[in-house]
Amino acid sequence: MKQYITEHQSPYLDLCAEVSEILYEGKSDFQDIVIAESKEYGRVLVLDGVFQTSDRDEFMYHENIAHIPLFLHPRPKNVLIIGGGDGGTAREAVRHPEAERVTMVDIDGKVIELSKQYFPRIASAMLEQNPKLTVKVGDGIAFMKEAENLYDVVIVDCSDPVGPGEGLFTREFYKDTYKALKGDGIFVQQTESPFMHRKLVKEVFDAVSDIFPITRLYTAFIPLYPTGMHCFTMGSKKYDPLMWEPNRKCIFPTQYYNEGIQKSAFVLPNFVKELLYGETGK
Repeated sequence: MKQYITEHQSPYLDLCAEVSEILYEGKSDFQDIVIAESKEYGRVLVLDGVFQTSDRDEFMYHENIAHIPLFLHPRPKNVLIIGGGDGGTAREAVRHPEAERVTMVDIDGKVIELSKQYFPRIASAMLEQNPKLTVKVGDGIAFMKEAENLYDVVIVDCSDPVGPGEGLFTREFYKDTYKALKGDGIFVQQTESPFMHRKLVKEVFDAVSDIFPITRLYTAFIPLYPTGMHCFTMGSKKYDPLMWEPNRKCIFPTQYYNEGIQKSAFVLPNFVKELLYGETGK
């Protein structure tokens, strides 16, 4: 008999993946965790019934959330990742020679340990104990409240805005993030699908716009996520990605990211412009 894992993406739409084997099924203190071998996406991580990452398409997410802010900033020496327990964003961040310190704070230590066990390629920086990387198990919201003028880039690699990720989508959190950044700091957060999650995307964009002098949204194609069209919201104190010019070359191999993507990711379809700005000409 065939076996499936189903994510209920909306009241009217499910993503159903056939799996050959359930490798792990259990609970942490914060969420339900399933790891399975799927026939289309390879090994998948599912938290609270939501697909988080897969061996096959993870690079599309991790390269976009990490490299776009890190190449925009000319000297990203001190990098903070909130969430990101699978280790993929940390793996990409430590590849930057300019990144001297990368701190990852995830609330769920069980996700971190399971990722090291079942996703060794994604979690490679943690497994190799990269000297740049410090991994902390703790509340990223509380951690951010204590930080001030410390980080060049903050990357919020969070789950959906429910359960442990809910507090990462608030104005209070964005104010704390602004405070934690240095004078030319950059913040990026994954913010779901601009097609399916219009209300959330607009609310986050408006909140970040009220706090940061420069707010931009960029998109990437990530097949595992709802509609395959995903977006990231960026708040920047100084550097505008629309004015970006290369400040250094990418000296390591990538599967998705390149200089063209650095610019084209911010070219938005008219329906997204209308959602954000109320018009298509801005």
